Amino acid sequence: MSVSNNKHILITGGTGLIGKLLTEELLNCGYSVSHLNRKSGNNPKVTTYLWDVYKGYIDDRCLESVDTIIHLAGENIAAKRWTDKRKKEIIDSRTKSIELIYELIKSKPNQINTIISASAIGYYSDRGDEVLTEDSPPNNDFMAQCCLEWEAAVDNGKELGLRILKFRTGVVLCKNEGALPQMARPIKLWVGAASGNGRQWIPWIHWQDVLGMYLYAIENINLSGAYNMVAPQPVTNKQFTKTLAKQLRRPVWPIKVPAFVFKLLLGEMSTLVLGSTRVSTEKIEKDGFVFKYPELTEALKEIYG
Repeated sequence: MSVSNNKHILITGGTGLIGKLLTEELLNCGYSVSHLNRKSGNNPKVTTYLWDVYKGYIDDRCLESVDTIIHLAGENIAAKRWTDKRKKEIIDSRTKSIELIYELIKSKPNQINTIISASAIGYYSDRGDEVLTEDSPPNNDFMAQCCLEWEAAVDNGKELGLRILKFRTGVVLCKNEGALPQMARPIKLWVGAASGNGRQWIPWIHWQDVLGMYLYAIENINLSGAYNMVAPQPVTNKQFTKTLAKQLRRPVWPIKVPAFVFKLLLGEMSTLVLGSTRVSTEKIEKDGFVFKYPELTEALKEIYG
């Protein structure tokens, strides 16, 4: 894919899994890219501006020549146990960061016209077999509350006349980072088994389709609002485990790892493993996006091939 005009994209959270991959993809497509980070970057093709969200500091040069901001910044949801302090860090890192950007936009001349923000399928959280669209109501647990506050903070950009998109992202499948290595580890060690009852829906997506959706959002200015960022063919935990094991040429044990094990190890965070979220992609497909990897078997073949 190439672009006819040299748009300039500012990415927050550019050193995370999606941030790194998206940066390279945008550069390959001819975009100019800069980052807002807590530390200096080491990519010579990318200008890094520093900020400290908790101290309210942001380098005001970061908006120069930028027209689109992709907001990926936020503390890793699964990195630590969910204490009250950690929950506050997870939410504040997402909301206060975009608030800091909006304050700068208000105070400094700029040409920003679009904000594209990550969100998460945690908005819906554990919903059994219910098919969830972007119009489905949120759940009422911590993940849903986090996503509600996150999206509300992003939506404040509408008051500045900005085009706002929010991608409710599922489990991004990438070989060496993110959730997939954790899911593959027990299978590689010959102890693969489904989790909980095995019937919970996993809203997965191949990393290339994640990048494709961000590029599609940048170029198609008619898109706005919330979109589900998952593959069109969800699978259950049991189906996922079997498909991954087949790709890795390993067996799956007929037993299931009981739910109480995850609750004991992870506490409230166990919902990330045990929750069932069956998500629809009808909206983004109706708006013209075509998935490269709609089906899990082919997605895993590409990743491990």
